[in-house]
Amino acid sequence: MGETVRKYQIDTAENKEFMKELRENLFSFGHGFPSPGGGSYYLGDDGTPWKERNRETWITCRMAHVYSMGTMLGHVGSEALVDAALKGLNGELKDAEHGGWYAGLTAEGAVVPNKQCYAHAFVILAASSAVLANRPGAEGLLKEALVIYDEKFWQEEEGLSVDTWDTSFQKLDTYRGLNANMHTVEAFLAAADVLGEEKYRVRAGRIIDRVLLWAKENEWRIPEHFTETWKPDLECNKEVPDDPFKPYGATPGHGIEWARLITQWTMAFCKTEEEKKKYVEAAESLYGRAVSDAWNADGARGLVYTTDWEGTPVVHDRMHWTLAEAINTSAVLYRVTGKDRYAKDYAEFMQYLDEIVADHDNGSWYHQLDRNNRVIGTVWPGKSDLYHAVQATLIPYLPVDVSVAPAVKKENR
Repeated sequence: MGETVRKYQIDTAENKEFMKELRENLFSFGHGFPSPGGGSYYLGDDGTPWKERNRETWITCRMAHVYSMGTMLGHVGSEALVDAALKGLNGELKDAEHGGWYAGLTAEGAVVPNKQCYAHAFVILAASSAVLANRPGAEGLLKEALVIYDEKFWQEEEGLSVDTWDTSFQKLDTYRGLNANMHTVEAFLAAADVLGEEKYRVRAGRIIDRVLLWAKENEWRIPEHFTETWKPDLECNKEVPDDPFKPYGATPGHGIEWARLITQWTMAFCKTEEEKKKYVEAAESLYGRAVSDAWNADGARGLVYTTDWEGTPVVHDRMHWTLAEAINTSAVLYRVTGKDRYAKDYAEFMQYLDEIVADHDNGSWYHQLDRNNRVIGTVWPGKSDLYHAVQATLIPYLPVDVSVAPAVKKENR
């Protein structure tokens, strides 16, 4: 077996070394993110901050999370970068008057309207990881984030989270969505691992059960958008199909990401083999449908961004995060099932990453390519953050029943 082939195959020394190189490249790429106030600048193609763009709370959280893991892994300078992001989350991005966190700040320092469930879920994730990295202010941030989330976003009766409030938490938008709920599952699983509070795993399971019900009704293509009464809105944004947060149709990358999170929850929470089998098979169905619909679906390599409800590609662009999640989930399903097809998928995804998506000149990964794998920036210009890519260099070699940062902590004590 040639060294190049082994580079892409899971559990080879060559693949582990390749992952390490990719990870260090990513950590080094992101050092320029902190603004003076701590909010994260959006990074450009070579890692230079694009200071004219908004400083988004969700990006700041992702950078805190990433460099918390960098701290545990010994990447030089990580502690200061986490502290900078925490300064932003405990400072300029926090709403001292109404509570919670702004969506972000403009370049001039004006508040970006609304309070997003998506961003608040990432505050929980960031704070959980920063606690593990022993960073000052992290414990208080995590406690505060969970209190705000419980009060404003979590719906105990529904077992789901609402999406968007106005800035003063007075008016709740009627839109309901699964993207925020997916990252809520991620955040709740992290909080459960860090705090040892099982109620967050229970909540994650309630969300998962609702999602799987909707997925089964749509041939394992997950509805993303809902009305106020949680009725699927399958035509949402049909006129703007490439919306960065509310695209029309099915998003295969989310089907893949849900499959991983469901598997993690299953292996951590389910007690019987029968229960585990049920949920792992559901995760396999989600992954199988998404990869079948998206991978090399239009005659070129890569995973398409969205499809219609019959699986026909709508937006053909390739997003780096979809590939990152495909790498993660193929590895996780291989660990859990032992099925060779997942190892084969993993190797194909890794080869595509190396040959097409990884930017070996400027660093990081290209965030968006067109259907012919040419770099474009219509949805995601530049390289906003490191979250998906860094996690894809870690999750394939971490325990499958633990969130990524707690697993990194456990493996690097």
